[in-house]
Amino acid sequence: MPLPEQLRVSVIIPVHNGGDSFRRCLSSLAKTTPPPSEIIVVADGDTDGSWLLAKEFNAKVLRINARGGPAQARNLGAKAAQGDILFFVDADVVVYPDTISQVASTFSREPDLAALIGSYDDAPGATNFLSQYRNLLHHYVHQTGCEEASTFWGACGAIRRQVFLSLGGFDESYRQPSIEDIELGYRLKQAGYRIRLCKDLQVKHLKRWEMGSLLKADFFYRALPWTELILRDRQLINDLNLQVSSRVSVMLVFGLLSALVAAWWWSGFLIVAAALSLSLLVINAPVYRFFMRQRGLVFAFQVIPWHWLYYFYSGLAFAIGTARYQFRRLRSSKTSVSAPL
Repeated sequence: MPLPEQLRVSVIIPVHNGGDSFRRCLSSLAKTTPPPSEIIVVADGDTDGSWLLAKEFNAKVLRINARGGPAQARNLGAKAAQGDILFFVDADVVVYPDTISQVASTFSREPDLAALIGSYDDAPGATNFLSQYRNLLHHYVHQTGCEEASTFWGACGAIRRQVFLSLGGFDESYRQPSIEDIELGYRLKQAGYRIRLCKDLQVKHLKRWEMGSLLKADFFYRALPWTELILRDRQLINDLNLQVSSRVSVMLVFGLLSALVAAWWWSGFLIVAAALSLSLLVINAPVYRFFMRQRGLVFAFQVIPWHWLYYFYSGLAFAIGTARYQFRRLRSSKTSVSAPL
């Protein structure tokens, strides 16, 4: 079965010590119908022989001796690609047999489309609570987002090769898995390009989240740099993780914490705390109903404190990120004023 209008899809996978998840990723791509025109694996300073595994699956392998991050790896793969469409997939993601066909047919039907993104499915690979919670929350956010997307996503995102190259690809200053895909999405929109969120294009995420890895990734690699990106581009769009309901929830969580602290001095603040808690439950009721449908009532109750913690550290990161951004601007302005003519 040929790809629609003979569009060639190049799959690009950055990998650093991918392990068994990487094998499952490659195995799933081998079962796609039709297959991609090529699979390019960029081994980003791996030490576990991931590049050898890629060779077993007949992928084209590029190697980076010292780890430079997924942005650099994806850019390297994009430059070597021959396809019309660049389809970026993470090494811990499993695709479905019709994934390549979906990507190709969408671009074929919509010639004005520059890029598209999918979402995680509702059956995460890791079974522990935090992995189920984190990946299901991501699924919910994407499934309830606007189809005319405001950003890009590197775990399951495709873009026309010429558009990608014309914008210079991912920003390689992001040395860790961070918001390099979001930043690219912002530049796509600023350049007038169209991005579509295809809610039926779903992949399975295999990553196992633990408390430390989740908090580190969310706070240092996403929330802090995303704050500075928002301030740099002055874009606070009512979509995905930046919906108005999420911003209101952040304020309610900080109000709740303030009321609980104040209750040490006057117990009347406990009433305020109860009212704020009820408000948080009401405004996030659709999210908790989703978790209840997916995993039951007990699981949904377990989600609530983690979800509120998410709002807390997101708000904290926004405050710290804003302060850092303003400090850098002030220091930069002082440097430019004091510089000799």
